[in-house]
Amino acid sequence: MTARTILCFGDSNTHGTRAMRTLADRRRFPPGQRWPNVMAAALGPEFEVIAEGHPGRTSVFDDPVEGAHKSGLRALPVLLESHRPVDLVILMLGTNDLKARFGIPAADIALGIDRLATEVLRSDAGPKSMAPKLLIAAPVPIIETGFLGEMFAGGAEKARALTGHLRNLATQRRVGFADLGAVAGVDPVDGIHLGAEAQRAIGHALAEAVGKVFPTAAG
Repeated sequence: MTARTILCFGDSNTHGTRAMRTLADRRRFPPGQRWPNVMAAALGPEFEVIAEGHPGRTSVFDDPVEGAHKSGLRALPVLLESHRPVDLVILMLGTNDLKARFGIPAADIALGIDRLATEVLRSDAGPKSMAPKLLIAAPVPIIETGFLGEMFAGGAEKARALTGHLRNLATQRRVGFADLGAVAGVDPVDGIHLGAEAQRAIGHALAEAVGKVFPTAAG
């Protein structure tokens, strides 16, 4: 049987970025500790997991400070084509949209995720030129602390609200959903990134969620 391909489309927490001490901090967890690889190990050889995590990636917004290339909407069509056929896309975005520089409510962040969902569900990047399946993962809510606290001022409350919006979006779209805040928390060093335990917990939680998307393949 050909392995099913899962595209993990996310930001620095999919990239495996460690909690940052300064803006120049580029430390990253080793491959085996990043959640896409944890998930891949839990799922087994029936799945090929592709990690596409870009630090600073937003849902659909060009970042006026870090650059237009941070927009997920710019990158997603390219990645769907380059990795086709893709059986499942896991969208885990929204955290960087919480930055104070964007000044948008949680409902608008969810609309950005919905725009990405449209891009996936109308594509022909899946098997037999059909659309891939989709799983929306609500990111772990942030806390405003450390040197990133000012950058994300007001984001903690929005992050908590975002989970409900994304749950509703998944229901409306009839796609998979995972509430990652229910299984993990952020590292209090910077309030944004995940620790090793959280990476592991998320990997296992998403493996379980994938098993619900492909029940005949769940082992």
